[in-house]
Amino acid sequence: MYTKTILCIFLCLSLSSAFAQFKVDADIRPRFEYRHGFGNLFPDNADPATFVVQRTRLNINYKVEKLTVMMSFQDVSTWGDTKQIDPTDSNNSFSIFQGWMHYEFDENWSTKLGRQVISYDNQRIFGGLDWAMQGRFHDAALIQYKKGNLIADLGFAFSQENQRQIGTDFSLSGAFTYKAMQYAYLKKNWDKLSASFLVLNTGFQKFTGEDNDIPDGVFYRQTAGSYFTFPIDAVKLNGSAYYQFGKANASTNLAAYQVALEANYKPGKTLFGLGFELLSGTDQDGDSKNKSFFPLYGTNHKFNGFMDYFYVGNHANNVGLNDVYAKAIFKLGKTSSLLSKVHYFSANADLNNNVDAYLGTEIDLVYSKSLMKDVSLNIGYSHLFASEGMSSIKNGIRNSNTNNWAWVQLKVTPTLFNSATKQ
Repeated sequence: MYTKTILCIFLCLSLSSAFAQFKVDADIRPRFEYRHGFGNLFPDNADPATFVVQRTRLNINYKVEKLTVMMSFQDVSTWGDTKQIDPTDSNNSFSIFQGWMHYEFDENWSTKLGRQVISYDNQRIFGGLDWAMQGRFHDAALIQYKKGNLIADLGFAFSQENQRQIGTDFSLSGAFTYKAMQYAYLKKNWDKLSASFLVLNTGFQKFTGEDNDIPDGVFYRQTAGSYFTFPIDAVKLNGSAYYQFGKANASTNLAAYQVALEANYKPGKTLFGLGFELLSGTDQDGDSKNKSFFPLYGTNHKFNGFMDYFYVGNHANNVGLNDVYAKAIFKLGKTSSLLSKVHYFSANADLNNNVDAYLGTEIDLVYSKSLMKDVSLNIGYSHLFASEGMSSIKNGIRNSNTNNWAWVQLKVTPTLFNSATKQ
């Protein structure tokens, strides 16, 4: 059924391509992973996990006059998760990743409606999460303004699980899955620097009752702050500062912050970088107010170590994080490079039993090579040297076990058809 639908859409748009811009892209990326302490400390008496996961995505872009339509279909599967002779996938792996329309009212004002990726700046608060095979999308409406080097967006979303006759309670679970969202984003570019400002309001369904199943209004969390870039001679700096307030949950007030600064220097073919990020946390013995910052809807995998110990579906309402890191990107010929990065982690808030704040050190290595046009190979290895503090925040799992992770990914992203290019 899904295949027939895609083929019909492809055929109809192809017939109209003489009168509009029509482009079709593919994104196929199988990734092998070896997990021995990825996302959490490796427990005793366990075997490492190994598997191959694959994204197969088809992107269709259609533009005519002031209207742009984008549809993205994808299948995210683990090799072997469906029997070879099953007529359909048993794991419901097929989905619509994006489906939106963008209409330009005039040269400055436009609107974008539908399922879409929302991504800004360095993707700390809003990001597409492209590392995750499924990606991240929002069902939202945007009002957009652009003039010269000024960009302004207003975003709105209201979520329901189905088409109802009565009520609007929303019980869909997930990390910070919102019932309602509104935000304003403003960005200005100058000659060598830029600055943006974001105000985000997210509302979550509140439940009461003995079984916590009676809908009782909405509680809200606000996030406000700025991202900036600027150079000092040959050093390029970027940083951010955000503050969260409102409610951490239905009954607990929130007051949290994030501050980050990174400096990059590239004297030749090698880029060197130093940086830090502070994300406030709540003491393990508790506090009357929640002080734990959470970066919400960003591409959190690219921050705080590639082994995803922090803020990737975890570490919410915890002791926060101080992350001091150094990185280097080495060019290895014309088509390959090596990224090396070292993180020093410590807790932002106090741990129980006077445990030292030091959490551990992580080393990340990623080798990248372009094999040909639209085809690239990535090989990664990460190793975490965990401390007693890490064990304290990871449910007491012993920190002396080896914790490492290795992966190999092939990424193929060809343009299958482009009406703007002579075939």
